[in-house]
Amino acid sequence: MQDNHKEIFPVVDESGHVVGSATRGECHGGSRLLHPVVHLHVFNSRGDVYLQRRPAWKDIQPGKWDTSVGGHIDYGESPEEALRREVREELGITDFVPERVGLYVFESLRERELVYVNRTVYDGVITPSAEELDGGRFWTLDEIRAAIGRNILTPNFESEFQKFFMSKSSS
Repeated sequence: MQDNHKEIFPVVDESGHVVGSATRGECHGGSRLLHPVVHLHVFNSRGDVYLQRRPAWKDIQPGKWDTSVGGHIDYGESPEEALRREVREELGITDFVPERVGLYVFESLRERELVYVNRTVYDGVITPSAEELDGGRFWTLDEIRAAIGRNILTPNFESEFQKFFMSKSSS
């Protein structure tokens, strides 16, 4: 399996207003066109956080542990619609209450993303997609702290989690 490099993404300004469109290949190929994504951090009632493992075929950060759910907003789709779709596709969850906790621009050498950060507390069944993910599990905050900086977690997850959750209560 591989990513569809011809998939169309919206190109946005830093407020999230659509200013154009580009393919996944263009957005991830070093153009640094700003494109929107949604993230959901799934906590259980004990304060542990679910992380997904990215499959080896992904074009960005293959094999690393990442945010519970992360996905691109399709052209013409709202952040809320994208979040519900991605959570259903990646974890099989449909009954959750998201809370928006932030919006920021993530930059790497290959891309720029406008990230809509959300969290939820969920103790139900999680069924990770066998097509999109290489599994997942709940991690304690101590396990996450120990993994930071050791090339186990994606840099995006590390910076985002530290910014929004490490200095705050997670439940």
